[in-house]
Amino acid sequence: MHGWIPITAQVVAALVLIAAIGWRNRRWRLVWLPWAALVGVGLALAAYWYIASQGMSDDINPAPHALWIWIGLSGIAAGVLIAGWRGARWWRRGVSALALPLCALCAALALNLWVGYFPTVQNAWNQLTSGPLPDQTDPVTVTAMQKRHAIPPEGTVVPVNIPDTASGFKHRGELVYLPPVWYATDPPPPLPTVMMVGGEFNTPADWMRAGNAVKTIDDFAAAHGGNAPVFVFVDSGGAFNNDTECVNGKRGNAADHLTKDVVPFMVSNYRVSPNRSNWGVVGWSMGGTCAVDLAVMHPDLFSAFEDIAGDLTPNSGSKAQTIARLFGGNAAAWRASQARLLKFIAEH
Repeated sequence: MHGWIPITAQVVAALVLIAAIGWRNRRWRLVWLPWAALVGVGLALAAYWYIASQGMSDDINPAPHALWIWIGLSGIAAGVLIAGWRGARWWRRGVSALALPLCALCAALALNLWVGYFPTVQNAWNQLTSGPLPDQTDPVTVTAMQKRHAIPPEGTVVPVNIPDTASGFKHRGELVYLPPVWYATDPPPPLPTVMMVGGEFNTPADWMRAGNAVKTIDDFAAAHGGNAPVFVFVDSGGAFNNDTECVNGKRGNAADHLTKDVVPFMVSNYRVSPNRSNWGVVGWSMGGTCAVDLAVMHPDLFSAFEDIAGDLTPNSGSKAQTIARLFGGNAAAWRASQARLLKFIAEH
């Protein structure tokens, strides 16, 4: 998605938009075209304000200029379509109707280049069509294989529905990776476990579809005689754009779900080791912040963490916005989380 595809889409969209605008008449050039330009500028400014207010873009990870440009051009395309429809020839109506989705596509491609959600066209297709995950199987097959000690050549990925009994956190389906060695005995060996936490705009399957996680783990297991940790790919948001930062608050009891729902579920259902020395947590972006916070707040559960491109502390905009959005306006809860982190840093 970083090669010729976005460039080609931008060239085509620009040519179609130019054809849609045209020269037309004097009133079009002096009244309606400036109005369409104002629509585009307004849409770009609104998008900029929203993304900045949500803490998605900052000095460390700024949004690309192309994103604002194509959002603005999408607004212009919409203005041209609406203002120029009446009295336009059939072919100009056609290109005007085509210009809007093409500009929106370019904005989406610019957004994707920024967040890296779809690294390849194949990843995008698999995600949009909900294609099967690598090594995916079902719980019934897993149970049958485990009873027969049928050790597979590669690990297996199992969709799981983890109860939210302790947290009440409404989450999407989650996934568990079982290495070949898990099938060697009945009951299975008490393997170490790695909890994988994704970013804000995320589904638990993205680690596998876009991050190539299954092949990476399979390669590790193959190099170690089928031995690897169990991996659990969790849902810390409950929705595609719910930035919980893995704290308990207005956006749901995400921390309780990961610590009080997921951990006991893995121990009881997959017989993984309950020892904190055998549990680690890895996170990307928002999930990276989660990895730090979970390790700091729950040292009785996790002994290691990896923060990939996350913040040091929960962040959802400014300090005031973070307290309001994540902690429900409870400044004391926010200060307590900061204090625990500072204590952890001082001790390590």
